[in-house]
Amino acid sequence: MLKNILAITGKPGLYQLISRGNNMLIVESLVDKKRMPSYARDKVVSLGEVSMFTTGEDIPLSEVLTKVGEKEGLKPASIDAKKADNDQLRAWFGEILENFDRDRVYPSDIRKLISWYNILIGAGITNFAIEDEADKPAEKAVVEEKKEVKKTVRKTTGVKTQKKTTGATAKTGVGAKKG
Repeated sequence: MLKNILAITGKPGLYQLISRGNNMLIVESLVDKKRMPSYARDKVVSLGEVSMFTTGEDIPLSEVLTKVGEKEGLKPASIDAKKADNDQLRAWFGEILENFDRDRVYPSDIRKLISWYNILIGAGITNFAIEDEADKPAEKAVVEEKKEVKKTVRKTTGVKTQKKTTGATAKTGVGAKKG
């Protein structure tokens, strides 16, 4: 689910990917459901690609959001990110992710995490798992079938023909001489 949820630099909130166009994406705000284009010049990040720094390996945002959801009972966060000071934010986040890297995870990162979590919960998104192609065998089969149909269509439409005229043969097409 998080692969289709986007954060766009310079625009508040989160957006769901609706469609792709030439040099742009059509996105819909999770807050007010308004649709708008996001152009190639905008920095767009999928939440499925974001991770949090820890003292060991980095943890994907999907796992962090799942832990926040477990702590908060899939309700909005109990801490107000705007009013809490840095020590309160670090203490709250330490309860969720004990081994987060306190030097590289800034209070602004924790505020953004809380904001994103609240937006997702407000939009009714509670499944934070990242879906793999292996998890969707039926959809993968449909995609493979569409590829096969396209190959068949290309083979049948790409046939060249020759016309025979009385007494002489001439090829049809661009640059062919009429006989």
